[in-house]
Amino acid sequence: MKEKATQLTRIIIFSLIIIACLCSIINSSVALLLGFLYANLFGNQFLAFNNKVISFLLKLAIIGIGFNLDIQETWGIGQNGFIYTMIFVAFALCIGILLGKTFKVEQKTAHLISSGTAICGGSAIAAIASTINAPKEDISIALSIVFILNAIALLVFPTLGHIFNLSEYQFGLWSAIAIHDTSSVVGAAQIYGEEALKIATVIKLVKTLWIIPVAIFSSLLFKGEFDSKKIPWFIAIFALVIIINSYWSISSTITNSVYTISKSIFVVVLFLIGTNLSISKIKAVGWKPAVLGISTWFIISTISLIIILNL
Repeated sequence: MKEKATQLTRIIIFSLIIIACLCSIINSSVALLLGFLYANLFGNQFLAFNNKVISFLLKLAIIGIGFNLDIQETWGIGQNGFIYTMIFVAFALCIGILLGKTFKVEQKTAHLISSGTAICGGSAIAAIASTINAPKEDISIALSIVFILNAIALLVFPTLGHIFNLSEYQFGLWSAIAIHDTSSVVGAAQIYGEEALKIATVIKLVKTLWIIPVAIFSSLLFKGEFDSKKIPWFIAIFALVIIINSYWSISSTITNSVYTISKSIFVVVLFLIGTNLSISKIKAVGWKPAVLGISTWFIISTISLIIILNL
């Protein structure tokens, strides 16, 4: 009886937090912290399907943001962001591989951490892991490091943006380059402002496309097989939504409603991501991979910030 009451309490608390996220009662950073606290206090009884739900909701929310963009605006942002993403993806991979050798981190683990830092966190790690036949332990370590750094970034980046007096354009660009996962990029940008959210979303999706050449390169480097199923095809739907929004007359009431709902879904996603973080996962990472991940991330964040401050 007591066990059933405890389970009911967990479900009620979980449901109330989800409702609070959807009603914009809490913001992205609070949602992430609540997810972490929930998982460490009650455990994550939804872990079996959590990652699939996160992936689906994240894609859905990104597509929804497309209803608040037009093709000319997106093209301008994408053109500017392409060069930056190309440079920093290549730079992050090189830095990560060199530091991996310096800290004597297992080669596949180092490559996964570097790819996650360079492109888009967990999505990149999942895609690259399939091409290099990475062991589950290596994947788990890389994902844990990325999730932890994403949580830190979401909490500190908006504050740093204000400290350095970044414009919304500058912050959107910086967060897209320096934060790993798309969910945390959007979460941080959403806190900073509407323009920052648009800039960060478009540039991050441009950056995400680098999964394809990096996955092909990785398959050649480790003599694996390229898996086209891991390509983020939903970006094509995002582009299609922007085209429809640009050339067809859609009621502003509809587009604004979809955009608002999408932002709320992002907050739900960050809560669910928080429930995947636990103290036991943090302890299991190991100091060498952790130092590699933190060092690579710090170098990319610092150098990109210096460049953006001088734009």
